Amino acid sequence: MSTLISNNRIHPQRPLLQRRKSLASTLQAAIDGIILILTVYFTFYNFQGFINVLDTIFLIILLAVTGITYDRMGIYRHYGSLLKSVRTLLLAWSISFSITLFVFIMAHYFEQLSSPALPAILIITFSGQLINRLLFIGFQVQTSHSQTDSHNVLLVGSGPLVSHLYDSINSNPWIQEKAIGRIQITKKNEDITVPILGGRENIIDVIRTNRVKTVYIAVSLENSHLAEDIYLDLVGENVDIHWAPDIFSMNLVNHSVKELAGIPLLTLSESPLIGNYRALKAIEDRFIALVSLILLSPLMAVVAVIIKLESPGPAIFKQNRTGWNGEVFPIWKFRSMKINQPNSGTVEQATVNDERFTRVGKFIRKTSIDEIPQLFNVLIGKMSLVGPRPHAVEHNVEYAKRINAYLARHRIKPGITGLAQIHGFRGETDTLGKMEKRVEYDLQYINNWSFWLDIKIMLKTIPALIRDDAY
Repeated sequence: MSTLISNNRIHPQRPLLQRRKSLASTLQAAIDGIILILTVYFTFYNFQGFINVLDTIFLIILLAVTGITYDRMGIYRHYGSLLKSVRTLLLAWSISFSITLFVFIMAHYFEQLSSPALPAILIITFSGQLINRLLFIGFQVQTSHSQTDSHNVLLVGSGPLVSHLYDSINSNPWIQEKAIGRIQITKKNEDITVPILGGRENIIDVIRTNRVKTVYIAVSLENSHLAEDIYLDLVGENVDIHWAPDIFSMNLVNHSVKELAGIPLLTLSESPLIGNYRALKAIEDRFIALVSLILLSPLMAVVAVIIKLESPGPAIFKQNRTGWNGEVFPIWKFRSMKINQPNSGTVEQATVNDERFTRVGKFIRKTSIDEIPQLFNVLIGKMSLVGPRPHAVEHNVEYAKRINAYLARHRIKPGITGLAQIHGFRGETDTLGKMEKRVEYDLQYINNWSFWLDIKIMLKTIPALIRDDAY
């Protein structure tokens, strides 16, 4: 690390988190930009016979939005299959075009654009960028296959991370690297298929014999002290050295790499609702919740009347639940059980043929109609439309002792529906395994949250309610 050390203080000389792009990806991005510029210019000119100021503004905004979106979605980082690469390009271009149109609609300039030209721009630009992408991929694959002097990579470490790196490097046709094996630093027998080329004592011989150009140090946290020792052993060799700390044996929550005052930070747990993402989810939640309440208000009125007619007591049931960042809030539901039940000091989950259910209560719980009042919880910001289901406070205390990282599910707002629910893990969790699976899906949702994932979950919720057997 390039630093100045004085008086036990570290003064970074330059940012440590650097953006690295190959010449090929830079050229590909430049050609994509040229394709976009030429397509917009000639399409507007073909349909109108001229180019005006508004067309130029449209081109500038579209170019800027596309650049930001492509960068955020990693369009020029080639990983995975060809189909995935093309699908990602289509999604990124569609998002960029839609955002640009939305800007013009909100600014009341959309009608002044040449409407027939827009579909042509959408299709021609994507087609051109797709051809550009396929040509570059073909060139890179052909180049990597024709090279006789392979860029050999050596892995140092053990465990699943080493196996993952080995498979990822050797199965990726876009990069000109070949992982030849690993240096084992522990004496334990491991069930991984990465060839062992030696131990730490002969690592330099392995590098020189196999003409290794890059070394990845992948050690567990308990062996992290070895990273500095191995680096010092290799610093005199003509190799690039990278450190990939093995942190993935832990239940990570929205992990990432950041920089603070020039110091790289490895984030192990963080809420995804920060900055623009928090605002985006808030807008999504409140808009859809408000529209849903307006549309469902007749149904809510009918259900409330039926509940009041069938049994005495309020139509709305309130219970304390644990929400975002561990905050306790009252959740609102239509009452599905009889009131004045014995209070044993614990919260009992509903079970099949539970005698506490009223007749209408069993139906509205089966169909999840009882959850509709939670739209008010969403509207005031205590819940989200999509997220981990909020559990009773007593259940959190119980399961936090039995399930690792259970409380990490509170790093995002609780939801009316969620990833666990559309996979069938709703209703009673009568076994520890069911709750563990629910938590697993909750953490998966937090780690992969996006606006589009929320939309996908909401669309899958109704079919999931029809086919499952929750109550």
